Amino acid sequence: MLPLNRLARCDHGDPRFVSALAAADLPVCGRDGHCYVLADGSGFGVIEGKGTDRLLRSVVVPAAQRGMGVGTQLVDLLIEQAARLGADRLWLLTTTAADFFHRRGWKAVPRDAAPLAIRASDQFTSLCPSSATLMLRELAR
Repeated sequence: MLPLNRLARCDHGDPRFVSALAAADLPVCGRDGHCYVLADGSGFGVIEGKGTDRLLRSVVVPAAQRGMGVGTQLVDLLIEQAARLGADRLWLLTTTAADFFHRRGWKAVPRDAAPLAIRASDQFTSLCPSSATLMLRELAR
């Protein structure tokens, strides 16, 4: 078994992941990207794309695990993993968690600042409303 501070690959259809997304009113979308779960199953997230700009999406912590630092740990590990995959910048769209990400070093940027690969994603074009906040995190590698 992996230590609790480790990520493991998971399937996009993992029932725990799908259930957590639905409970958080987040879209259950495609199978693009690398899906990860914290080793104890307490949080999930997807890193999508190729190259130096990647999209962080479907980050979710089940309600029973919130408020205990799980989200911070999950996002930190996903950032590390994105850097290992070759990303220099990580992008996300959110309608509800901008403050959470801002406190962790992400900055809100205008939607037109997103590179073409991010603007072409389903998250950007159809899954998130145009009112969603686009956020950027520069990665240290």
